[in-house]
Amino acid sequence: MGKKVVVYTSSTCSYCHLAKNYLKENNVEFEEKNVSTDTVARKELMSKGFMGVPVIYVDDEVVQGFDKTRLDELLKA
Repeated sequence: MGKKVVVYTSSTCSYCHLAKNYLKENNVEFEEKNVSTDTVARKELMSKGFMGVPVIYVDDEVVQGFDKTRLDELLKA
């Protein structure tokens, strides 16, 4: 799969863990940006208008929260 996937997470977010596990189980390579430990990532996410995680970018599409159905659609497209 040639899709670029970036996942904004935090250390204590259970939905973030679910999203990362889902991507790993489906052999999807992704870049994780943990807003708990990375202040640049936190500022980046806030500048895009998001205050919560997970926020998952699949190429130019955004999925806020862990929406398995939407991720399936974007990853298989």
